[in-house]
Amino acid sequence: MKIDKLEVKKETFDINLVFYNFLKKITQAKLKDRHINSILAIYYSNNSVNTETLKEIIYDHIESKINRLDKSVIYSVIEDIDDSTIEIFIFALKLNLIKDLLLSEAKIAQTLKTQELEGLNQLSLQYDKVSMQVAYTTRINGALLSLLFFQKLEEGNSNFIADSTKSFIEGLVKSYKSLAIKGLEPNQIFMLLFSESINQSIISSAGSSYEDRIKNILISMGIPSESITKIHDKNDKSTEFDFFFKYCGKTYGIGAKRTLRERYKQFIKTTHMSDLDVMIEITLGTDLRPNIASSIRSHGVYIFVADEVYQSNDYLQEIDGIFPASDLNIDLLKKLK
Repeated sequence: MKIDKLEVKKETFDINLVFYNFLKKITQAKLKDRHINSILAIYYSNNSVNTETLKEIIYDHIESKINRLDKSVIYSVIEDIDDSTIEIFIFALKLNLIKDLLLSEAKIAQTLKTQELEGLNQLSLQYDKVSMQVAYTTRINGALLSLLFFQKLEEGNSNFIADSTKSFIEGLVKSYKSLAIKGLEPNQIFMLLFSESINQSIISSAGSSYEDRIKNILISMGIPSESITKIHDKNDKSTEFDFFFKYCGKTYGIGAKRTLRERYKQFIKTTHMSDLDVMIEITLGTDLRPNIASSIRSHGVYIFVADEVYQSNDYLQEIDGIFPASDLNIDLLKKLK
C-alpha cells in the first residue's frame, strides 16, 4: 500500500527527529528544574563562545554540580549539540519546564472529574462510567492544553501567563517562530512525550479497580481486611475466587467481574465440587441475559448487579437470589446459605 500524494520533506523530518531526540533524552535524564535553569544560565552567559566551547562548559558543570551515579543520558544529550541543533536543544529544555506546568493543569480536570464520584454507589453503572472517564479526562485535557499553548506561541501571544514569566514566554515565541520556518512541528512532537508523562501520571494516581471497589465495600461492611484472600478453589483449580473469607462460621467465595462473558460457566462447574457455604457473583450485569441468570441461580450462586441494570430488567427482579448491588450488606450476607 502506498500513498502517492503524501510526502514528508527530508529536512522537515530531520529537524523534527532532532527535536524529539532532545525532548526524549532530556526526559530520560530526569533533570530537575534547577538543573535545566543552570544549563540555560550557562547558555545565556556564554553566548559569545562557539558551540564546542559551550559544550565543554556544560560538561564541566554537569560533572561538578549534578550529583548522580549515572550521567550517561545527560552526556548523551550534550553530545548531540552542534551549531545546527543548539537552538533546538535550548527550545527543548524550556519546553521541559513547561511540560510539568501543563501536566499540573491537565490533572486539575482529573480531580474535578473524580469529585463526581461523591455519593455514587461504587458498584453502580454511573460510578463505573465516571471512574473510567477520569483517565480519559487527563488525556483529553492535556492534549487540548498543549494545542492551545502552541497556538498562543504561534500567535506571538504572551498574555496568557503571569507577568513574572512573560519574558520567558516571549523567548519561547521567538524560538518557536524561528524553528517553525525551518519545518519544526513542535506541538505534534511535544505531544508524543507529553502523552507519556500523562500516562505515567495516570498509572501512579490511578483510581480503584472494580475488584478494589468491592473489597472496599466488604471492609466497610465489617469483614476484616486481613481475612479476605484471593484463592483458587481447592477442588476445582480452574476457578479463582477474587474474594474468599470466613464470617460467622460460614465460608464465602466471591467472583467479581465487570462483565461475565463466558466466565460464569467455570463458576457453575465449581458449585458441583466446592464445599463453600456461599458462592456469589458480583457483576455490572450489562451482559446478564435471562437464560444465563437463570442458569447461574439454578446452581445456587447468588448474583449482585448494578442497581441501574436491576431496576431496568424485570426478569432480574423476578428471579430469587439476584440482588441490586446496593443491597450488599452484612445482614444479607448472614442470611445467604
